[in-house]
Amino acid sequence: MASTLDWLQNPQRLVFFTGKGGVGKTSLACASALHWATQGQKVLLVSTDPASNLDEMLGIELCDRAQSIPDAPGLWALNINPETAAEQYRQRVLGKLDDPADQLRVREQLSGACTTEIAAFDEFVGLLADDHAAFDRVVFDTAPTGHTLRLLSLPQAWSGFLAEHEGGASCLGPHSGLKMQEQRFRAAFRRLTDPAQTVVVLVTRADLSALLEASRSHSELVALGLAQQHLVVNGVFRAEDPGDPVAQALRQKEQAALRDMPAPLARLPQDQVELRDYDMVGLPALRALLEPQPPFLAPAPDGPLLNTLDAERWPPLSTLVDELAQQGHGLIMVMGKGGVGKTTVAAALALGLVQRGHAVHLTTTDPAAHVKDTLGEAPPAGLRVDRIDPKAETEAYIHKVLSTKGQGLSAEALAFMEEDLRSPCTEEVAVFHAFSRTVAEARHTFVVMDTAPTGHTLLLMDATGAYHRQMAKELGATRFVTPLMRLQDPQHTQVILVTLAETTPISEACALQDDLRRAKIEPWAWVVNRTLSGSGTRDPLLQRRQHHEVQQLERVAKGMANRRALVPWQAVPPVGSAGLSALLEPRVGAEPDLPV
Repeated sequence: MASTLDWLQNPQRLVFFTGKGGVGKTSLACASALHWATQGQKVLLVSTDPASNLDEMLGIELCDRAQSIPDAPGLWALNINPETAAEQYRQRVLGKLDDPADQLRVREQLSGACTTEIAAFDEFVGLLADDHAAFDRVVFDTAPTGHTLRLLSLPQAWSGFLAEHEGGASCLGPHSGLKMQEQRFRAAFRRLTDPAQTVVVLVTRADLSALLEASRSHSELVALGLAQQHLVVNGVFRAEDPGDPVAQALRQKEQAALRDMPAPLARLPQDQVELRDYDMVGLPALRALLEPQPPFLAPAPDGPLLNTLDAERWPPLSTLVDELAQQGHGLIMVMGKGGVGKTTVAAALALGLVQRGHAVHLTTTDPAAHVKDTLGEAPPAGLRVDRIDPKAETEAYIHKVLSTKGQGLSAEALAFMEEDLRSPCTEEVAVFHAFSRTVAEARHTFVVMDTAPTGHTLLLMDATGAYHRQMAKELGATRFVTPLMRLQDPQHTQVILVTLAETTPISEACALQDDLRRAKIEPWAWVVNRTLSGSGTRDPLLQRRQHHEVQQLERVAKGMANRRALVPWQAVPPVGSAGLSALLEPRVGAEPDLPV
């Protein structure tokens, strides 16, 4: 029964599910919330991910107010909507001002992307306080790791900032208005760091990269004061055909990763959840996830297995590289849901362009990305690798502002300006400026950008749009080029959407494509990563999963993508030049080399 899983036994009132994108945070958060509701508790399930897919999984359109879930007595759910939260936040701040001139000035201040972040954070703080005291338990389905660490650090950051800065104004409005929130922020921080009230469920997979990120997250959460943690290894594969080479390779790979788990993780209380042969969509599937022998059986898909792929319909990744290489330069933005393999695909594309004689800059906007780990060695000649480091960019931005706009100011005025720049939201501004420089660099060379998971990337796109509108307003008919205009230019930017052959990742890629098109950015290609299709597996569980993949591949092929490529699952982790080169020209259907 589900009750044998330790993390379900009398946890704290505030339960956070976090981890690397794609490890199954949302599935486990939903299944756990359903379990507690079934026990008679009143449970609120909250998504803090700007690209939440709770709606699809629960089968109901959610909003920013708690809604009861049909056929799930005791369960309520909501999405924190950054746009709605930002407008409500603006109205609250403006409502405290009587002077129309002050209102106009502050509304301009509140138009930036950092206001959207702090507004979503303000909603989050309310959930930690007594705003929803009627619920026995509040379950947080969080955004992928980097975005979540930023969110969880804000209560401490804003409490400290407000304690040290008595006056002035930030991009969030007058500090006097924010000071009214200081006690609320402090209360939120106390609850987050109280082991009797808050537990963090670190979700991972039996995969080396996911375990390494979980270990880094564990250390950073402990540094923030969130030491009460529980590890859940999700999607552990139990082979049904031990003689199948694909199943054997997958099992050996997972066992090696678990055996070499970082020591800090191994010391945490731990549970394992087995891999299922169906998508986690709908209440029956979610309820069955935590059962050792689930009574739920997914409908058997129709149609044949794809053991031999049509290279014309599903070409390898190298075909995209060949077409990109003909352009000579440009920005290649790799986007998608967390955990779909954006970093690996971005590194493979960059390596492929270098192999074709081009100089390439490979970078990332993901706070939790580790591109150098994927390369696994010193970059080859012609490939420059770095990342947009939020802390380093913030310090550089502060120094630049002080040395330019601070010239000629008195010591007192300069100190006041520096205090204002120490606002936590300065980080978002600094990251945007670094992003803008990188976008412009692609006029002369290839830049391959591994972006943060969807939600965080959309916030960055919002900042790009806000800057464009500001420049258009200030410059009028004057000729200018903004980062948004470069992103909209198909001669400058090619957006590649990466997904998996599963219902939720493909639905989220569709939603991302729609968001980009509304911003007049047309995605250039889709990459379906880590497919079992074409593997030739005989294992019954893997074949059932492969049947579902065929349905999802047809969704993509029938009109979703102008160009597409398929990357089959690799038995050996695609790390280093050899592993990444294998992604470009995979041996489809070949018997896998077993990992040592």
